[in-house]
Amino acid sequence: MAVLQLAGKPDYQIIQLSDCHLLADIDGEYQGVKPGRYLQQAIAAITALRCPPDAVILSGDLSQDHSAESYQLLAYLLAPLSCPVLVLPGNHDDYAKLRWLTRQPPLVDATSLRFANWQLLLLDTKGETPAGDFDVARRGELAERFAASNAEHFWLFSHHHPLPVGSAIDKHGWQDAAPFWQLLATESRVRGLAHGHCHHAYSKTHQGVQLVGCPASSVQFCQQHSWQTLDQGPMYCQWYFASAGQVSWQFITVSI
Repeated sequence: MAVLQLAGKPDYQIIQLSDCHLLADIDGEYQGVKPGRYLQQAIAAITALRCPPDAVILSGDLSQDHSAESYQLLAYLLAPLSCPVLVLPGNHDDYAKLRWLTRQPPLVDATSLRFANWQLLLLDTKGETPAGDFDVARRGELAERFAASNAEHFWLFSHHHPLPVGSAIDKHGWQDAAPFWQLLATESRVRGLAHGHCHHAYSKTHQGVQLVGCPASSVQFCQQHSWQTLDQGPMYCQWYFASAGQVSWQFITVSI
C-alpha cells in the first residue's frame, strides 16, 4: 500500500471531492445537472483559494457512464490543481480506468497520506453490487496497516457509508458493517471516517468515532426513502488537520 508523505508544517488542508458522476461529454446531464461543469466550477474555486490545499481526495463514483472518455475528462479537469490527488473507487468506478487515471498528474497512486502525527487511510469498499463490501480480507489488511503505523491519529476515508443515513441510498450502503466496527473498537487511534456515496452533508458520532458525509460535487440526495435529488450546485468538504491532533471541516457550496 503506497503511502504519500507530506512535508512537515503546523497544519494541513485537505479537500474532499465526491460523487462527480462524470459523463463522456462535459455538458452531459445526470439527474438534471451537468456534473462536468459543476466539477469544473468546484476545481476553479479550489485553485482560487488563498491557501492552496496540501492534497485532494476523490472519494468515489467519479464516472457515471463508465466510459474511458469520462475518466479522460476527469484528468483534464483536475490538471489545474497544484497538489497531489488521491482516488478511492466507488461502486460506479472501474479499476482499470482508475489505474490509468492515477498515472495522470497531479493524480498519484497512493492509498494513504502521512503527515505530522496523522495518517489518513483510504479504504476500498467497492463490491460486486452497488452496495459496500469490506470483507474479512480487507479488514485483515486494515488491521495490518494499523499495526505497522506509529501514527498518533488515524482518519479513514471510504466511498460507502458504514451506518444508515435515513435515505434511499441505504439499500446500497456498507453491508455487514458490524465486524468493521468491532475492529475499530480495538484501535483507539481512529478519530473519524469520512465517506461519499450518500450525496448528503452530515456529521455524527458513533462508538466514539466521528462520521462525516461529504456532499456530492454533482447533485444531492433528499433524506427520504424514495429517490429524489436536489440541485444545490457543486459542493465539497474542506478539512483541516493540525499537527497537535485537532481536526475540523466545513461543507462548501460553490456559487455559480
